[in-house]
Amino acid sequence: MRSEQFASIKALLERVFANSPFYRRKFGEAGLTAESIKSPEDFLKIPYSDKEELRLAYPLGLLSVDQDEIIRIHSSSGTTGSPVIIPYTRQDVEDWTEMFARCYEIAGITKKDVIQITPGYGLWTAGIGFQAGAEKLGAMAVPMGPGNTEKQLQMMIDLKSTVLCATSSYALLLSEEVERRGIKDKIHLKKGVIGSERWGDLMRKRIREGLDIELFDIYGLTEIYGPGIAIDCEHHKGMHFFDDFLYFEIIDCNTGEVLPDGEFGELVVTTLRKEGAPLVRYRTHDLTRIIPEKCPCGRSYPMIDRIIGRTDDMVKVKGVNIYPGQVDSILKDIPGVSSEYQIVIDHRNGKDTLTLRVEKEPDCDRSDLDSMIMDCFKKKIGIKIHVEPVAFGQLPRSEKKSKRVLDYRVK
Repeated sequence: MRSEQFASIKALLERVFANSPFYRRKFGEAGLTAESIKSPEDFLKIPYSDKEELRLAYPLGLLSVDQDEIIRIHSSSGTTGSPVIIPYTRQDVEDWTEMFARCYEIAGITKKDVIQITPGYGLWTAGIGFQAGAEKLGAMAVPMGPGNTEKQLQMMIDLKSTVLCATSSYALLLSEEVERRGIKDKIHLKKGVIGSERWGDLMRKRIREGLDIELFDIYGLTEIYGPGIAIDCEHHKGMHFFDDFLYFEIIDCNTGEVLPDGEFGELVVTTLRKEGAPLVRYRTHDLTRIIPEKCPCGRSYPMIDRIIGRTDDMVKVKGVNIYPGQVDSILKDIPGVSSEYQIVIDHRNGKDTLTLRVEKEPDCDRSDLDSMIMDCFKKKIGIKIHVEPVAFGQLPRSEKKSKRVLDYRVK
């Protein structure tokens, strides 16, 4: 922790202890005050925050300023419980916009680009974040939102869009549709800024080749502004994050111990400047690492690695913990396999069963594909599974995020 970061944290703690009932209660339960945090070592005494606690603060329990200072709210989806409402002051919106414009610049995007924005608008942070960053940069924004693929392609061709902003699932759908229609020569895309879900190497390859573009990972979450708090540069060795706005830690997700740079664990974020709903040591549940090496690009912003999964992505089958990222890593080395798959879990005759549905590439005629995948899965993950190869395009495509795990076991 740099001295200027700790100074920002001290100011943050004084602010939330004075103005946030949520954190005043949380600090009190831990026997802490803002004054008791005198050093970076003392900072480690502060308990973590978690999304479940934020849900309990619904609707505006996270507010840390007078309500008349709030100019906007955003929200998580609330699909697994009460939504998390995040209020933004004018300065919060400006700070987020500044970080997003930095992301575009790091990806080599300029005011001469035409940026087609396909993530959703409304309470979700994605669409409006991509748009605000584009406007700050001075580029032309095409605020399409999700779906309506016919109109997406028409605008892409007619307006000569050079940058596509999308989830990886929708970027794949657009890539396949461009190929199916034979209109690749009419598309002017050069770059894709892709976020919102973890995606593997096979999917990257298919999108990159299908649209003939350079791909950039962008990272963010609703609780911490939204997308635009980290992005990879032209060297694609990791995502640069903005340590003048945010303090990142990596912890062991089981013990809570802070891990050294270079080790994979759960990302924890402290917002250094946020006013409306600042967060202190917030557990994101995203799995990554802080990269200790300097990037060849020469930028001073530190880096985290790609998000390899989430702690809540994990499913336990036959006593073994399985992450979708492990499946990605197995399939990418098997010739003839497409990027799309589904993990189907059920409980039959007193036993858990796992069936892996995988798409074959259009020209794949291997008869031993299922046995090859079964053998690799057994060797690398340690359990026997069923494999169901299906024809290319048979698994569902999504305009938002792909659902990889279907768990039909009774909870």
